[in-house]
This record gives sequence, structure tokens and C-alpha cells, in this order.
Amino acid sequence: MRLKWLGHACFLIVSREGVKIVTDPYEVGGGINYSPINETADVVVVSHGHGDHSNVSAIKGKPEIVKGSGSKKVKGIEFRGIATYHDEAKGRQRGTNTIFCFSVDGIKICHLGDLGHELTPEQALEIGEVDVLLLPVGGFFTINAETATKVADRLIPKIIIPMHFKTPKCDYPIAGVDDFIGGKKNVKKLEVSEIELTAKDLPTTTEIIVLKPAL
Repeated sequence: MRLKWLGHACFLIVSREGVKIVTDPYEVGGGINYSPINETADVVVVSHGHGDHSNVSAIKGKPEIVKGSGSKKVKGIEFRGIATYHDEAKGRQRGTNTIFCFSVDGIKICHLGDLGHELTPEQALEIGEVDVLLLPVGGFFTINAETATKVADRLIPKIIIPMHFKTPKCDYPIAGVDDFIGGKKNVKKLEVSEIELTAKDLPTTTEIIVLKPAL
């Protein structure tokens, strides 16, 4: 499996057979200054309807759109949507959010979208085992570094990839990644946007991998 961070909460995930999945495609503008997305995909996963996460028209190839809670199978991959909120007030401030769990090449991926609160025990149980956790850490619009740490500690993934944090191309009033990784062990800050993962080579102790946005 290849995983590429395009920017913000948007990733391109490509299976060994060539199935392409894009998560939460952003729209340029309003503080999002990454380059426009220029990808073709089979599936687009959308955690919620805000423009910095739901720009499905940017993706080429007539992909199938997966959103909302429940289970949906596309291209032989089951996508499980788990209902959560975009804030700590049960959606009264920013609405709802869907966490998505799916497996690619035997690797269990969990994309938290714009999660705005700690997980309940029931939500954590529904998520289940996680190999790769795509975790918002910037705060303000999502969970902050402290809450993100609690979420990660509850799920105990093999790999954490931070997302939705301040970068030179994101002007949102959110924190950078250093607030989250500060004082933590097994942190790798890479100068690349893309990594290749295999199920048999996943770490036994949680690693944090910080990627550079591709766009």
C-alpha cells in the first residue's frame, strides 16, 4: 500500500492492485493555500460537508463517493463510517463528522476527519484495531494536541500520521504539528510526502510519522 499526504486532511491511498482512494479533498481558498488537487481515484471518502474536506469535483475518474455512517463496499474494500461530532457540543457548533475505517492490503486504516471531541468507549470499540491512524492535531476546528494524544492512547495504533495542522500553506488559526509530537517517542519527521507500507513490516510499538504535504 502506498500512502501520500496531499495536504490538510487529504490523502491518496493506492492498493497493491491499483485501487485509488482519496480522503477529504480540500477546496483551495479561505486559508487553504495548498495547490489544487489533480488526482484520479476510484473512491472518495468524505467525513463531512465543509469545503476544506468535501471538494469531490476536484477528483477525476468518476469515483464513487463514500460518506455518512454505516458500511459500504466499493472495489472490494469495506468502508465503515462511524458517526461523531465536529465539536464538543454534540454538533451544535460545527455539525457532524464521520470517522472512516477500512483495510487496504491487510492494513487497517482509520481516518478521523474533523473529530472535535474525545472518543466514547463505544466509538473506540466500534473503530476496533487500527494499524494506521490519520489523526487531526491542530485544534480550534478539531481536537488539539492534548486530546489527540488521548485518542491515540485509547486506540493504540501501530502508526500515527498527523494531519489538519498549520503549515506554510494553511493559514487557519490552528497549531502546528510540534505541539503534538513534542516529548513523544518514536517520532519520524520525513522530508517526503509518500510512504509505502506492508502489513508484515508494521512496527510493534506505536510510531509517529510526520509527512510533508505534497501540494
